[in-house]
Amino acid sequence: MTHTSRLFQPLAIRAIQTRNRVVISPMCQYSAHDGHLEDWHLVHLGRFAIGGAGIVFTEATAVQKCGRITHGCPGLWTDSQIPGHARVAQFVLRNGAIPAIQLGHAGRKAGMQRPWYGNGPLGEADFGRGDMPWTPVGASAIPVAEGWPVPHELTVAEIHEVIADFVSAAHRAREAGYRIVEIHGAHGYLVHSFLSPLSNRRTDAYGGDLKGRMRLALEISQAVRAAWPEELPLFFRTSAVDGSPEGWSLDDTVVLARALKEIGVDVMDCSSSGIAGAATAGGGQKRQPGFQVPYADRVRREVGMATMAVGLITHPEQAEKILADGSADLIAIAREALVNPMWALHAARDLGHDTTFSTWPEQSGWWLAGRERTSEFYKPHKR
Repeated sequence: MTHTSRLFQPLAIRAIQTRNRVVISPMCQYSAHDGHLEDWHLVHLGRFAIGGAGIVFTEATAVQKCGRITHGCPGLWTDSQIPGHARVAQFVLRNGAIPAIQLGHAGRKAGMQRPWYGNGPLGEADFGRGDMPWTPVGASAIPVAEGWPVPHELTVAEIHEVIADFVSAAHRAREAGYRIVEIHGAHGYLVHSFLSPLSNRRTDAYGGDLKGRMRLALEISQAVRAAWPEELPLFFRTSAVDGSPEGWSLDDTVVLARALKEIGVDVMDCSSSGIAGAATAGGGQKRQPGFQVPYADRVRREVGMATMAVGLITHPEQAEKILADGSADLIAIAREALVNPMWALHAARDLGHDTTFSTWPEQSGWWLAGRERTSEFYKPHKR
């Protein structure tokens, strides 16, 4: 085994050390029941730990019942949800990966359809399935798009309740055994809706100029950082750009990242878009391999903050180059991991890091090593 690959170098963040730089990005499964994780989530997430990833993120997890994206989304707003999360976190940790959770609030996008039913606002067919609507909340009473419900504009007192619920969810996440928390500040959900001038028309301390629009993101981050153990990392996911001249910009993201770093946020997870429509819709960007990497690169270079690159990163060589160029510290894999849950282990072979199956789970590695010794059937290959 060689150790020349940057993708397979460990990374220390506070007291945590990852076995490599491969991160499984949060991917909603829309399969929870009343916010509780099920066997599906254990198998779905557990396979990525078995598959060699360094960090495995549980999907966006609501801090309030009304903050779920859909009726099928998980939560941590009550103690009864802790055991399901603990099963996942413990299994992931036992199999060599760092269990991580993304905490969020869907805001004005809350209570929408599961994607396979349309990925839009709830309608009569959804009501017939038992998915009844509730009133979404937001920075301002501006709907996501035409035909979507008008959100209730949060009062200052209600904003303080949201912050308190992020803290309570962080405490539950620690009890469940997660080692990393990420605050979801992207894709048009509540925190992003406060950041973007396209969705925040408030005139109080939580709106107006950039400082006011960043206030909720910073207050949530500061409160969670104070509640989360000092030795454990805190991430923040941002939509680095709205993709509209009137919207949130990359310059704004750099300012936000500097403020988050001062608070004690360790990693900026750089996604984009989603302020209107589906989570990653809009922005006018051409979706091509690595299209969001420049956002992670700029934050890393200008802020001196660790970053995670995400978005159509599918090949080991591509991921390796991003790290070699100094554009990011971590590589987030999402849909490609659904195609191949063993992506990290295959990448280790493709990059020459593991030529003997020594990094594979021993339950399967010894079988495959034996087969390779006796045949030419399986050899490392380049994609």
